[in-house]
Amino acid sequence: MISGRKFRPRVAALLLTPGLAVLHAILFQPAGAAAEEPQSSGDEVLLLVRKSQAQQYLQGLTGKLRSSETGQSWPMELTMRENVIRFLFREPNEIINLDLSNSGTKLSRVVAGGKIDMPPSLYAERVRNTDINYEDLSMRFLYWPNAKIMGEDTFSFQKCWHVRVTNPDGRGPYGTVDVWVAKSSGAMMKMEAYDSQGRKVKQFLVRKGQKYQGAYILKQMRVETFDPATRDVKGITYLEIDDPK
Repeated sequence: MISGRKFRPRVAALLLTPGLAVLHAILFQPAGAAAEEPQSSGDEVLLLVRKSQAQQYLQGLTGKLRSSETGQSWPMELTMRENVIRFLFREPNEIINLDLSNSGTKLSRVVAGGKIDMPPSLYAERVRNTDINYEDLSMRFLYWPNAKIMGEDTFSFQKCWHVRVTNPDGRGPYGTVDVWVAKSSGAMMKMEAYDSQGRKVKQFLVRKGQKYQGAYILKQMRVETFDPATRDVKGITYLEIDDPK
């Protein structure tokens, strides 16, 4: 159980996706709060990350997804209100809605043909032909049960819980996901995803942050896709948020 003073997480687990988880680790709350170390369950760590998502309000942020290989970029607009995170892309127009709730996440797309609810069978599809897929946007792994604390690591000079979750239903491209959550803030700092055979296929690294309305938000996240057979990096996409206006 988590005891002591009330925990106020600093970050919305990147959204945009782990995340972008993945994207959920976008928001960092103001300094002054600290997380109490859980004594028994990794589920409590993920619960704190989920709660932080639902408390955020974003308006008028812009950014882009950028391919390291081609240099091509896809501008986007980002908002979050009333537990819904919205990504707006243009040319062609596409709105991706991530509806957050206590029981799970729901993804939908709005395109020229109308609104489409995304079934998990399509979550492996890539967004704008980048290394980010719809599973990354959904961050379903934050709701997988029986999370385990594997230990502690230091990442970007921050002490982190290392939490592992296993896919309970076999749907989607990931079998296991490891998440590194900063003990001082509750922020997701890193995520690694593995296929059903235990081979690494995706990695997210939060590289830069910036101030926004008295809080810290994501400035840059590096997303790498791996060849499961050779372990070589197949592609790199950067999720970047512009300086707030």
